[in-house]
Amino acid sequence: MATLDVPVATVCQLIELAREFHAQGLVDIGEDPSDMEDDWPSEMLSAHAANTTLEAFRATLDDLGRYEQAQVVALMWLGRGDYTPEDWASLQEDAESAWTPRTADYLLAHPLLAEHLTDGLELFGYSCD
Repeated sequence: MATLDVPVATVCQLIELAREFHAQGLVDIGEDPSDMEDDWPSEMLSAHAANTTLEAFRATLDDLGRYEQAQVVALMWLGRGDYTPEDWASLQEDAESAWTPRTADYLLAHPLLAEHLTDGLELFGYSCD
């Protein structure tokens, strides 16, 4: 059975912060996303630099270790249907390989982050209710 090592309460906190952040306004990708630099998540979030919700999200994620941060990314990928729960081991490996110090920005650049994390938790049998 797959195990989730990141605390569920922390994921729930990230879900709430993501909902707050995305409710504040849209992150604009622009006319031609292919013109964006490799650092597209940070570029997209730069207009929100003084946003306290953004900073709270980053701080919460930064309190996790690299492995746990990768699990949050894996949970998002699982929740959006990129993988199945049976693929959890390979999914974690893929997320660890894709880890970056800007993981918080990468996550928040996904407008459906809260829903994907919620769906991922549910696949593990957890809920934030």
